[in-house]
Amino acid sequence: MDRASERVGGLASEMTAERAEAARWFHALRDRIVAAFEALEDRAGGTAPAGRFEVTPTARAGDGGGGIMSVMRGGRVFEKVGVNWSEVHGTLAPRAQAAMAARGVPGMAEDPRFWASGISLVAHMQNPHAPAVHMNTRMFWTPGAWWFGGGSDLNPCLEYAEDTRHFHDTLRAACLPHGSDYYDRFKAWADEYFFIPHRGRARGVGGIFYDDLNTADWQADFAFTRAVGEAFLPAFLPLAERRMETPFDAADRDVQLIHRGLYAEYNLVYDRGTKFGLETGHNADAVLMSLPPLAKWV
Repeated sequence: MDRASERVGGLASEMTAERAEAARWFHALRDRIVAAFEALEDRAGGTAPAGRFEVTPTARAGDGGGGIMSVMRGGRVFEKVGVNWSEVHGTLAPRAQAAMAARGVPGMAEDPRFWASGISLVAHMQNPHAPAVHMNTRMFWTPGAWWFGGGSDLNPCLEYAEDTRHFHDTLRAACLPHGSDYYDRFKAWADEYFFIPHRGRARGVGGIFYDDLNTADWQADFAFTRAVGEAFLPAFLPLAERRMETPFDAADRDVQLIHRGLYAEYNLVYDRGTKFGLETGHNADAVLMSLPPLAKWV
């Protein structure tokens, strides 16, 4: 994979300003999404109190930065939703160094420092007719390379074709100004990445996924990553609002819990972010925030 290195005078550029700009933007996106989800809770019917996020600072071991873990449980709309932001740094352990080197990151043996920032979101809904969803955008830096990654994918247990179409159309529109082939490429990557081999099926109806994005134009790649993040609320919020008060029964709930088991299996066995977070010493509760509150295997 092509990751252009930025080098100044034979030394890797620290990209201090770019890293700070990216981290600020990821934090601002986190704030907007948290506010939008709490506003949706206020609009939902029912006698239960509107859900609110519990916000907890997180820290990486060894004074390596940290973040904000924001989790809402037992809301009117969201059974559990987490919106995490982080900015972490340090030295990669040998196993993580080897994994990065295998992916084509240069200079790991000579200088295994890293920096990463991003936002990660997973929502599990109260109503089985409302789709679960995942979104992530991030920037990663090492002395030898930098890149962006991210994406968003929809995970309904009871699929509505019009919801799937709206989600994908919104992502397609976000991708188009940045690359005529971006949507098709990154949709195909999502279909591959979110496939569960041991079950022989995808975990949802897809979306887009990209990683290792470095066109040698940091501003352009960051602009695309911002477009992906900014498309999330228009892609997802209308679906959640449309389905949040649809009547459901015990059979619907059973389908939802079984589908959540697929989600848990994928995240524990295959997800890159889960593996990286645990291997680099980040807060385990924040890393495992994506797991559903309840699931079922039969």
